[in-house]
Amino acid sequence: MTVTRRQKVLLFYNPNSGNGMFKNNLDGIIERFQNSGFQVVPVRAAKGVAIQQALAEMDQSMYRQIVVAGGDGTINICVNAMIRNNIDLPLAIFPTGTANDFAGYFDLPKDIESMVDVAMGDKFTYADVGKCNDRYFINVAALGSLVDVSQKTDPNLKNTLGVFAYYLKGASEVVKLRALPVKLTTDGNVIEEEMYFMLVMNGMSAGGFKKLSPTSDIQDGKLNVILFRKMPIIELVPLLFGVISGNYLDNKNILSFETDNLIIESEEDISTDVDGEHGEKIPLHFSVLKKKLRIFTEKGNQL
Repeated sequence: MTVTRRQKVLLFYNPNSGNGMFKNNLDGIIERFQNSGFQVVPVRAAKGVAIQQALAEMDQSMYRQIVVAGGDGTINICVNAMIRNNIDLPLAIFPTGTANDFAGYFDLPKDIESMVDVAMGDKFTYADVGKCNDRYFINVAALGSLVDVSQKTDPNLKNTLGVFAYYLKGASEVVKLRALPVKLTTDGNVIEEEMYFMLVMNGMSAGGFKKLSPTSDIQDGKLNVILFRKMPIIELVPLLFGVISGNYLDNKNILSFETDNLIIESEEDISTDVDGEHGEKIPLHFSVLKKKLRIFTEKGNQL
């Protein structure tokens, strides 16, 4: 069979994400696409090497879309490869990771059949992409004493307990908090603070905290910065309860603002994290690619 223009679908998937739901349904997913006249080109996640090579060699005029299946880390790898290779195809997300914060922003379905329905539909919305030094991120960049929570959480525990595993690990790390000095430069202003940790949000949630950045708009060309100042531990505990409800940004121990350009410097070697994976070294320069992605959704613009 001769494949004509726009009949291919590149499927980038992480077989180890979540509880194996996607892997167990892979054959049925390919069958549905094939029955609709599409040729599926599967690419298995392998530390970013496979997707980078696949996109570097792609003739995107032959493809309808890219489908990515996994959590935020897998989507991050895919988006970085897309941008670096100038791939401008709409992206369908199968949220099969642990927290799925980026997909959660768009209220994407969680069952396989509905995921395929959305991917094969013709509705999309736009999404900004954040940039941290030479690396892109879809949802959140973080730095400080708590950023390695997801990196230290046992993968088996994450797959068994899901988001609750992050909470357990986070609670164990609170007693180890150490204030770190940072200098922030944004819009001509210089801010110096001692902080426990800090978030630069493109999306609204992270680690399963649904309202971590309740004012975020993923299409506004801005990043939401949330800095947790040095404070007595006795004040931190009730603040964390406020974080769960999303009612905390007016707390005296929080510094928050929006920006499309931010430089973070420090004399300390601060741990950083980008979409749940090890991040860049200080200093950090943040910027935004406005409405860079087209994301398949149940409602939105028509392709």
